[in-house]
Parts: sequence; C-alpha cells; structure tokens
Amino acid sequence: MASVRGTVGSGLTVTRTPLRVSFAGGGTDLPAFYEREWGGVLSTAIDKYVYVTVKRHGALFDEPIRLNYSETEIASRVDDIRNAIARECIRLLEVGLPCYVSVVSDVPAFTGLGSSSSFAVGLLNALHAFRGERVSKGQLAEEAARVELEVLRRPMGKQDHYAASYGGLNFLRFQSDGGVAVEAQRLPEGSLDALFAHIMMFWTGIFRDSTSVLAEQSSRTPQRMDDLLAMREHAVEARRILAEGFDAEAFGRVLGETWERKRRLASAITSDRIDGWYRRGMEAGALGGKLCGAGGGGFLLFIVPPGRHSAMRATMEDLTQVEIGHDVEGSRLLFPAKE
Repeated sequence: MASVRGTVGSGLTVTRTPLRVSFAGGGTDLPAFYEREWGGVLSTAIDKYVYVTVKRHGALFDEPIRLNYSETEIASRVDDIRNAIARECIRLLEVGLPCYVSVVSDVPAFTGLGSSSSFAVGLLNALHAFRGERVSKGQLAEEAARVELEVLRRPMGKQDHYAASYGGLNFLRFQSDGGVAVEAQRLPEGSLDALFAHIMMFWTGIFRDSTSVLAEQSSRTPQRMDDLLAMREHAVEARRILAEGFDAEAFGRVLGETWERKRRLASAITSDRIDGWYRRGMEAGALGGKLCGAGGGGFLLFIVPPGRHSAMRATMEDLTQVEIGHDVEGSRLLFPAKE
C-alpha cells in the first residue's frame, strides 16, 4: 500500500464511485453458477455516482459515530451501526473513532444499477484513504465483495463490485475458485459513442430489494443451467458485436434474447406491468432491451436508433427517462485527507 498525503485519521476524504449497467451474462456471476461453470458478464460503468465522505468527527459533537445517508444514525460503537455495509466496512478496516460518514447518490437505491456495491466500494476507498492508504482497484472490489457475500451472506454475485471499482466497459470472467478477470474492452473508434447514443433508460418507479429474487434464482440454478449457459454466450456475443464495430440491430437482438432467458430464472423477475412497458417500447421502435439488475423493478433499458427517440419518449411518457453516459475511471478519490 502506498501512503497518501496527510496524517492517518485526520482531515477528510471524498470518493466518487460509478453505478453500472449490465448488458448480458447477469446470473453467471453467482457462486451457484461459477462454481460449476465459468461465468461471464459484459457491463459498463455509467456517469451516475455514489459520493462518500469520511472525516474525523469533531469532539464537541459527543458522537463517536455519525452516518448520514437516507437516514441519520448516531452510534456509540461500531456494533450499533444499523447500516450493515457501513458497519462491516468500518469494522474490516478498524477505523478509529470518532468518525463521520456521509453518502449521497445520483440515483436512489434499489433501482437495479448496483448501488449497494458502489457504496461498499466507495466507502472502502474513502476509509483506506482516511487511514493513509492507497489500494488497488482489485483489492477494493474483492474487499467489497467479501463484505457483502461472505460477511453479510447476501445471495449475490461479484459483478457490481468490479464494475464499480474498475469503471469502463468490461468483460468480467468469474472462475470456479472465486477469482475474477477484468478484461477491458477496446472498441473501434466511434463504437462506444454509438452504443450510448442508442441507449434509452426509463425509470419504472418500482423500488425493489434484490435479495429475495437473487436467493430464488441461486436456489434454482441447477434447474436453469441451460438458460444461464445461453446468457453467458449472449455476453460473449455482445462483446464480439462491439469489438467488430457497433451493430445496433445485432446488439439489440442479443439483449432481447438474454431478457427472454433471464425472465425464466425466478418468479419475481418480471410482472404484467413490466411486460407491458417492454412491449410498448418494442412497438415504438426499440431493437431490443432488458430490465436492469436482478429484476422486479428498477430501470428498463432499450437499444433505440436515434431517429426513433422522440417516438419512444412519447410512447413511454408515463415513465421517466434517465440519460446516461460512460464512466472510465471507476471509484475515484476526489479529496485526499489533508494534514
């Protein structure tokens, strides 16, 4: 570890960590799958972020621990922190008290863009810097995954932690021993811009906790191996399509095919409302699409030729469009601890 400027435990640190969009392969990053077969996910970090501030809390406040996120918590001991990710990250790095943690995000939690993992990565990044340490992107991703999968025992995969930590467009390969290979994608000139010019995302207004969906999906993995193997191949095919120069029709077709497979993995992945919105989008000119995240709500993502965007917005007028761009940096330290 390299020391960052400043005295350990003094000053403040601020990090910015991206959310992500997964195009194909989701579900093959779950241990229930990759312990049998290697998993593969094609995903991109996006320009929607979680910001984490960590500072030494002033003694005059008489608050050993203060956390501000969607709630405000004041705790005397680490064990008393209700926010599970914050509690276990602070415990993992043995951060000295008193400390103050503040979290703000461009997008609400429980919307299918990997916000819990981005928070874990961003908080660990800030806490390491607060301690005077700079660590690798690989270490940040692995520590964040350890907190959520091993300590908190959440039924989830690792793709979000690596997407948040590394940033960029990546093919993530999950090995049976738990190792993850991050393969950055280098596209022909103009292909990445063309991809994002075709993406339209709409907020369904439905918040959902992915835990129950992923738990059911994980338990049904042996019965759904054919679907998951096909979804892994969709990730491989989508990667090839981008590498050869963005083909909107081919890419949209793959996303549509992977969505048809994904909806079979668990009972709560889709609903009549979500299916209705999806049909409307396709009828308005989308070339393909999918629901982001584990399912049950969140964002609908479509591949739409730019000339059809106006018609798409009119058709989906009861949903809120959120425009996204590409993030290349991953979790970034914005403000190191000062002397």
